[in-house]
Amino acid sequence: MVSIQGQPEYLNLTLKIWRQEGPDAKGDFQVVEAKEIPTSASFLEMMDIINERIIGDSGDPVAFDHDCREGICGMCSMVINGVAHGPEKATTTCQLHMRSFSDGDTIYIEPFRANSFPVIKDLAVDRTAFDTIIRAGGYISVRTGSAIEANATPIPKPVADDAFDAAACIGCGACVAACKNASAMLFVSAKAGQLNSLPQGQAEKTSRTLGMVKAMDEAGFGNCTNQYECEAVCPKEISRTWITKLNRDFTAAVAKDALS
Repeated sequence: MVSIQGQPEYLNLTLKIWRQEGPDAKGDFQVVEAKEIPTSASFLEMMDIINERIIGDSGDPVAFDHDCREGICGMCSMVINGVAHGPEKATTTCQLHMRSFSDGDTIYIEPFRANSFPVIKDLAVDRTAFDTIIRAGGYISVRTGSAIEANATPIPKPVADDAFDAAACIGCGACVAACKNASAMLFVSAKAGQLNSLPQGQAEKTSRTLGMVKAMDEAGFGNCTNQYECEAVCPKEISRTWITKLNRDFTAAVAKDALS
């Protein structure tokens, strides 16, 4: 069926979906003929349609991560035709719509692949390593009690804007999946840089930087080789300049720690 605008309302697709029972199981692609998929559906809605059909045939539905479906939570971790989150720039998987594909396309769907992101099942991966990095320093220690007056610590607008840009990181892990070394430098630099930029974060800047980098290394993420695949696939367009800032902060933190 073709709409008034000349675009098809439905697509017939061939999906090659990675199926894997668990982290130690051998996985393989399952071929699924996806008929009459609405072009208005999001990619995750398409997966819902496929799972409903699989369940209707008494099969095992495809496991995949999702939560908010609004491009905020960072859960929708899929590699689509070799690109983390798919072909659209600055777009999460849940924001990707089937109108981005053409009738008759073959679509490969895989999990994020990294040793630090072991497969739980099918397309779902364990990103606990990111939580470990955040616990190592992705916070500011403040006294509890009543809220602090918003204007108690004046923050220049350029500093606030800079920190806000880093805070846009949703921790999805696309940067790790895109990097040939599975480096987490873009994620860590954004999370550390957000707080290191603010006056409230200065007191713990050294311990934060050292702690988060150490946690990253211990989690088994690879080294950054400055090829910037991470920036290219980031759905929130986090700039690679944050990696430069983290390297500078880390050098200063190591020197300061040695003198203390």
